[in-house]
This record gives sequence, C-alpha cells and structure tokens, in this order.
Amino acid sequence: MTIQGKVVAITGASSGIGEATARHLASLGAAVVLGARRTDRLNRLVGEIEAAGGEAAATRVDVTEPGDLRSLVDLAVERFGKLDVLVGNAGVSRIGPVADLDVDGWSAMVDVNVKGILHGIAAALPVFRRQGTGHLVTVVSTSGLKIVPTQAVYAGTKNAVRTLLEGLRQESTDGVLRTTSISPGYVRTELIDNAVDDPAVREQARRNMADLGIDPAAVARAIAFAIDQPEDVEIGDLTIRPARQG
Repeated sequence: MTIQGKVVAITGASSGIGEATARHLASLGAAVVLGARRTDRLNRLVGEIEAAGGEAAATRVDVTEPGDLRSLVDLAVERFGKLDVLVGNAGVSRIGPVADLDVDGWSAMVDVNVKGILHGIAAALPVFRRQGTGHLVTVVSTSGLKIVPTQAVYAGTKNAVRTLLEGLRQESTDGVLRTTSISPGYVRTELIDNAVDDPAVREQARRNMADLGIDPAAVARAIAFAIDQPEDVEIGDLTIRPARQG
C-alpha cells in the first residue's frame, strides 16, 4: 500500500473521525502527526499508537491560530523529514434557525470550519510545493449536499470549503497537489455535544446519533482509500453515510 511510509498530519485528532483516522493510518504504516486542543487525549493516543508499534507525534493545535498550524507542519518535517498529507478534520457545529441570530455561533463556525482550513492550507502548501508533492484531505459534510432547516450556516461553511478546494484543485493541475473532500453523514462523534443549547433537543440529537450514526472508523477507511491512490490519481469527492440515512 502507498500509505506505508507516508507522513500524515491530522487536525481535530483527539476524538471522533480524527482519532479513528490516526489509529487506522498508523496501523497501515503511516507516521501520524496529531493536532488538537485537548493535549491530554493527544498524548494518550500517541502512547497507544507507539505501544502498538506505530509512529506518532502530537502538538496542541487551535486551528483558529495560523501559528498553531505552522507548528503542526513544522513538527512533521522536523520529526519525520516531510509531510505527505494534511487531513483537515477539526470542525464545530451550532444548530438552530437563522432567526435565532446566534452571531457568536456563526462566527465560531466560520473561524474553525473555514478559516481553520485556510490556515492549514497556508501552512502546508509551501512544504508541498518545495517537496513537489502533497495531498489535502478535508472533512466537510453531507449537510452541504442536502440543506435542511437549522443547519443553514453550518452547511454554508462546509460548502465554502468545498468550493475553495475545487478552486484550488483547478489552480493546481501541475501534478504537485491533490485535494480530496470527504463528506460524512451521521457519524458517532462528539460534534453534537456543543451544537445545541436546549438540553432536551441536545439529548434527542444524541439519541438519534447513537441510533443512526456509523462508526468513525468507516470514515477513516474512506480517508485511507483516497490517500492510497497512485500519485497521478486524485479522488476529488467521497460521500460516506449510514445506509439508513435519508
């Protein structure tokens, strides 16, 4: 597999899809460089990967801070000599009608879901150009494919990133950069925990997620599939959702 020996940096790596991706790629022989705000979880994950025979490193990353993304990329290069893939996975969701006027929630989603991806691109792209190869794998959402009430702004941020990556792809047809958008549906993660203020609605959402959501490992396998393609093959978009999701 072409994943063997690759160096992959992952944001939002302390839980959910990011954690599952780190474990899966490490088991396939990639060196993983993990970023998230919860360093206690990151350090525990690094220890578990290394105990299983894998290679891993970690640093605190808040994707709203451009310098943190540069530190993540620098750690990959300093520790493992290169960076092959950046998985932009960190994201936040605030669910509610636009009429609720949750301006703070809107700002948080723009800062993390959009600017956070831009900060990662700004950090990784110079390294990819210098190496002559690189791959941006970005986790977006099926929320941007099927627009539903209460998710308008969240879907908007995900579609902004999808548009950004398509534009970047068309600017990068020299064979150096590959871009992939991964659109998960319901996945059993912690994303919903801070997405809703109303406790009753939040609990119902958690129950729905537990009943319908797929394991994050399924998304990790989709990410691995995209990374595992030959250098002249680009998987532009992958949608992965529960078979029962409408």
